Amino acid sequence: MATSTDDVDADRTWLTEHGDPTATEREVLRTVVGSGVHGIALAGTDDHDEMGVYLEHPRAVLGVGHVDGHYVARTVPEGHRSHHGDVDLVLYSLRRYLALVLTGNPTALLPLFTPAADVVLTTPLGERLRAEGPALLSQRAGHRFSGYLRSQRERMLGAASGAPNRPELVAAHGYDTKYASHALRLAVQGVEVVRHGRLTLPMPEPERTLVLEVKRGERTQEEALALIDARGAELEELLASGRSPLPEHPDLDAVSAWSTAEHLRYWAEHDLLG
Repeated sequence: MATSTDDVDADRTWLTEHGDPTATEREVLRTVVGSGVHGIALAGTDDHDEMGVYLEHPRAVLGVGHVDGHYVARTVPEGHRSHHGDVDLVLYSLRRYLALVLTGNPTALLPLFTPAADVVLTTPLGERLRAEGPALLSQRAGHRFSGYLRSQRERMLGAASGAPNRPELVAAHGYDTKYASHALRLAVQGVEVVRHGRLTLPMPEPERTLVLEVKRGERTQEEALALIDARGAELEELLASGRSPLPEHPDLDAVSAWSTAEHLRYWAEHDLLG
């Protein structure tokens, strides 16, 4: 059953908005995608992230002109860092969302596997999309998880240009524990996706506790790196060996057929084809 986006966002004042201004009018799914859904949020420290999917108007798909295909809203001004209590929302058109999922984008995968308690808004189409989740996975996801964890590892070490460490974490723990926890989480989840063809949310034990220990600074930088590198090597070995239930590439024809049918069904149900 659908939830009104007016109700969802009634108490929020968006200080930053850009993208498709009509996105919330045809929203079909929205879930939490931040640390909370992974089960690794720290009280009083994390902001609140949501991701959703909407259906474009037929004119945006069949017509001409610039089409954004996404919408971003934040409770902080443009260029400001989010803090505890802030909300970051991104909505993607179904076409753009499916494209992200088919590349294996780790964040884009989350709405497909988020537990019901963290579903903010859903519709029948949103539920059908979530039901497609496992079928949208391929080994591409494993490669994307591996690439993302390497990026977070570099940022943890201050090796990524334009991505400075968080000075408060370095002062408290000797290294950026948030980047380190992201890298370890991505390694652990990448292994699960490639080995089992699924993504469990929140993270199961004992991996969840390991990630939390790193995030809280209860592990030294050397210990964190050892955990990250061991899980990262496991992921790379799985990908190299081909020992995965996932296909090497997604079935683009099948996904395209599903997306086309769902667009036509939605447009007809909402009298948008006249």
